[in-house]
Formats: sequence, structure tokens, C-alpha cells
Amino acid sequence: MHKLLFKHIDNSALIVFRIIFGFLIFMESVGAILTGWIRRTLMEPQVTFSFIGFEWLQPLPGNGMYFYYAVMGICGLFIMVGYKYRWSMLVFTLLWTGTYLMQKSSYNNHYYLLILLSAIMLFQPAHKYLSVDAKLNPKIKMISMPNWCAFVFIFQMFIVYTYGAIAKIYPDWLDASVAEILMKSKKDYFLVGELLQQKWVHYSIAYVGILFDALIIPLLLWKPTRKFAFFASIFFHLFNSFVFQIGIFPYLSLAFALFFFPTATIHRIFLRRKSFYDQQEVIVPKYHKPFIAVFVIYFGVQIGLPLRHWFIKDDVLWTEEGHRLSWRMMLRAKSGYTTFKVVDAKTNLQIPLQIEDYLSKKQLRSVSTKPDVIWQFAQRLKQIFADQGREVKVFVNASVRVNGGELKQLIDPEIDLASVKWHPLKHSDWLRPSQQESVPKK
Repeated sequence: MHKLLFKHIDNSALIVFRIIFGFLIFMESVGAILTGWIRRTLMEPQVTFSFIGFEWLQPLPGNGMYFYYAVMGICGLFIMVGYKYRWSMLVFTLLWTGTYLMQKSSYNNHYYLLILLSAIMLFQPAHKYLSVDAKLNPKIKMISMPNWCAFVFIFQMFIVYTYGAIAKIYPDWLDASVAEILMKSKKDYFLVGELLQQKWVHYSIAYVGILFDALIIPLLLWKPTRKFAFFASIFFHLFNSFVFQIGIFPYLSLAFALFFFPTATIHRIFLRRKSFYDQQEVIVPKYHKPFIAVFVIYFGVQIGLPLRHWFIKDDVLWTEEGHRLSWRMMLRAKSGYTTFKVVDAKTNLQIPLQIEDYLSKKQLRSVSTKPDVIWQFAQRLKQIFADQGREVKVFVNASVRVNGGELKQLIDPEIDLASVKWHPLKHSDWLRPSQQESVPKK
């Protein structure tokens, strides 16, 4: 264990990764401003759907979120050049975690991954060479790093990809119906729109997706297949970037290849002027026992979280319980319609309601299909009318289809969701079962 974690290797890969990482999070922050994502997601909606338990975490008023993201962008630049590295990394990690928790309308597994990677980078000695910090304080300058610095990234990505592959092994993915649904919205893409509608392309996306996720880490680790795997990664991630437009994740994933190639290769390509470290000393720090304990606990949680849906009643594709934080990426397409009936608790008279007056188009899609968001909006309606001095009940009629299947009732329409408590680690009894008769066509 000590040799695996604490043997020192050349740190060229980590230094180059820090520069790329800082640049990418700078682009992510600036891009959120320039593309209008902040305005659409955090500023315009009257209601924000934060993670349950973090309702107190709300977007800043006025133009505050522009300032918020500008600070994140500045942190990215500071990380890239290695200036006040620890503080910059800490501030970015906290701010990015905040923006993740304060809204779910744009939930993305990659956003969660960036939280984890940022937290890992906070403890990495990534500023000890080719940085402003090292120039200002030559005492911290180093040309080596302990082996765990690379291993932690490799193991983290192994977990991400492996669970991504396992989650895809179910009928709707294997018969390419999910890929077909996902590609329908891409039919107007320049040059490739029609190509993406071909059935063989759908099957290619489905099975290449499984094989890539399952094999990419082992193939990068094995020297005979490393170059092939790297070039396959370039094609795979650039395809995803163009077709799915998922931000910096494809480029961040390519940057991880730095940790799979020999340290001498990375040194020769990127930092030839730097002295190369090849002494391979095993330097066990004084704090090695608590470090190993934290290491084991962290990865224990990472391995356990994606498994929790197996211990919750019904199908996660239907209930969404255990879906988040589980690397279940682009696995299903859900559609449906949801109506909310607000009833005065004293008079039992229905109160007219237009939910479009409260929600953006993007939020309406979430409220139509996601049980936790439906519950949160019921709670929000309860609060809105309570502020007007009225006690209400909220009943929901939601019909949802998964992967283009039959339309089924998602919520028990007889349950007052305004009076129901949320239980994060158990099945919600107000959800109708996935195995039920379809809703009759009107």
C-alpha cells in the first residue's frame, strides 16, 4: 500500500493537467455568462429547484450571479497560472458546489464530477512547478509527486466509466431505442443531421457507448493498447462534444490521458526544460494513517452511492430514486404532462392556477417528469398561498412515458403532496408503480 500510494514519480503530468484544468473551468465560467445560461437558469425563473435540504441556497439577486461566475472564472485563471493555488481552488470548489446545489433544472452528472475533481485538485501539489506560487516561494518547488496524485484520478474515472457502462445494459438501451430518441432532436444538425437518424448509427452509439465506458480505462492502462485507446477517446469525446454539447467534460476527459502515459513521455512532450525525476523514492508522510483512512472512505462512498437504487423499491428509470450521483448518463428519455390542483383546505374549493406563470419552459419539463421536482413545486405552492394567508392542499395528476413507451400515471392523484414529507433514502409511497396499466388515450 505504501509503495502504491507514496512512491514518488515525475510530476509533469500533474503540472500540465493543472494548466488545462484551470483553463477549462475558466471557459466553463465565462461560457455560462456569454451563452445566457446564467440568465435563463438562475436569474429569470421565479422558482428555483435546489437540491432538497438546500432550499436556503438561492441565486444572488440582481446581477449577483454574473459576479459569482466572474469570480469562478478568475479562480480558473489563477489555477492555470498557479497563483494562490490552494485558495483559488478552494473558492472555485465552494462556488461550483453552490451553483450545483442551488438548481436542478440543468442537472448533469458532469457537474457533479467537476465538484469531485475540484475537491481532489484542492489537495494536489499541482502548484509546485511552473507556477507563480513556486516563483514567489522557491522553497515549495518540486519536480516529483507521490503516486497517489495520479492514482486518485485514474480510480475516480474508472468508477465513473464502469458504472456508466453497467447502467446502459438494459433493454431500451440495447435495442437502440434510447439512442434513436436522443438523435431525433439532432435531425437539423449541419451536414450530419440526416446521418444521425440512421438505425445503424443508433446501434453504433448504443454499443460503442457500452464498450467505450467499460474498456477505456483498462485499455489506457495497458501499454500495447494505450495509443489506440487514446485516439479512440479523441473521436469519442469530440463526437459527444459536437452532438450533445456537454460543456468542458469531453476535453477534461481527454486531459486525463496525461496520467496514463509514461511520465518520461509527458515530460518530453510538454516540459522538456524541466528536470526529470526518476529516483522512485518511497516517502511515507507522518499523516499516512489518516490519509489512507480518508482515501478508503472516499472511494467507499463513490463505489456505494451508485448502488443505492438497488435497495429502493421499483425501477430507478421510473421513480428517479437513486438516479442522481450515480453516473447514469443519458440513459433514458422521459416525457409527459402534469397538472396541479390547488384546493383551499377550509372550503375545499379549487383555486385557479396557471403553472406557466411560475416556471420557465425548462422547469416545466422537469416538473412534468421528475418526482422530486414535482414534490418540491407542490411545497412551493403551499408556501406561496401560505404567504397569502391561505392553507391549501395540492393534488397532482402526472402521466409519464419512459423511452417512448406507454403513458402511465406517475403520482397518486388522491395524495395531498403539500402534506407529504420527503424521505431521501426510501421509496415514496405516493409514486405509482412502474408496472401498471397505461393511461387510456383521450
